[in-house]
Formats: sequence, structure tokens, C-alpha cells
Amino acid sequence: MKTFIFLLAAFFTLPISEVPQLQIGEKAPKTDLQLLNIDGKTTTLSDLKMDKGLCVIYSCNTCPWVVAWEDRYNELYKECTNAGIGFVLVNSNEAKREGDDSLEEMKKHAKEKGYFDFAYVIDKNHELADAFGATKTPDVFLFDSDMKLVYKGAIDDNSKDKEAVEEPYLKKAISSMAAGEMPNPAETKALGCSIKRIKS
Repeated sequence: MKTFIFLLAAFFTLPISEVPQLQIGEKAPKTDLQLLNIDGKTTTLSDLKMDKGLCVIYSCNTCPWVVAWEDRYNELYKECTNAGIGFVLVNSNEAKREGDDSLEEMKKHAKEKGYFDFAYVIDKNHELADAFGATKTPDVFLFDSDMKLVYKGAIDDNSKDKEAVEEPYLKKAISSMAAGEMPNPAETKALGCSIKRIKS
């Protein structure tokens, strides 16, 4: 019974109180916040942004939703870079930093899953996630060339099987943005595990 409750809790998310989520049209906050990448170097959202914008995905190593969706990360990275859009995974699970979401585990996970050479960074004390109002893994935020939010939500409509996807929300948003158009829809419901925050 305890195992069932634990697994059930892992699949549902808890909203963070009194922290509003970034809205469509708003500019990305904390773009100069120093973030430690798995290559041992620090970077910022400003550094990672390309001419057409930046795709930020809050992710981690063990969430079942991330595990289901991360087989699309490399494809999304290629879609973004081909469109002149930067790409970064952000790990904000500070409460698991000494365990499953440590820097070493992030490096190991990226290698095991065959991530391409894109940034996978630590968001210390979930400062960036708090500023975004991000609550889940995965949680997607796509910004244009002015770092204004143009899409947020889910990667697509089928976490279990990428071959069965009918609505590739993020890919469509990337294509729209590359063509100088606003994504439609601009917002979908993100599904995932709760970001593991430390208690203040």
C-alpha cells in the first residue's frame, strides 16, 4: 500500500503557492542567473538564447513523465537549432540534489539516454523555476527573439508513444515561430511530476 501511495504521489503535481506562472507575452525572468551545466561550466539563459529565441524545458532524471517523453529531446533540440532557437534542460529538483538529481547523476543520465550536446543545467534552490512559476517535469517554455513567452505547456499529446502523437504542440510552436507566426495553441496543459522544492 505504501508503495502504491508513493508511486501515485510521483505522478501528481502540487501547485506552488503564491508564485504566479509566467504568462504568454511576458519576458523571461532571470536571464542572467548563473546555472551550472553538466560540462562543469556555468551559463545563463542569455548565453543559450539564439537569434530566434530559446526553448526551456524543466526536466530531471527519474520522473516517469520525463522518462516517457525524453526520447523526443534530441529531435526537439535539432528542430530548435535548425530554426535558430536555443535549447536547454533545467533541473530544479533541489530536494533531491544529494540523490537522484545530483550533478553526477545528471551527467550519468544524459550519457545513458544519449542526449546530444545541449545544456542540462542545475537550477540551484529552484530560483529559476520559482521565477517562471514552473511546477512540473517536464514543463515547457518557448521564447521568441525578444525573450517573450510564445508557448508553454506540454511537449505533445502522447507521452507513451511518439509514433502515435497526433498533436506535436512544441514542434508546431517552433515551426510557427520560425515562420514569424504566433503558435496556436499558445498554451497547453503540462503533465508531469512536481518539481521537488526544498521547504522554506
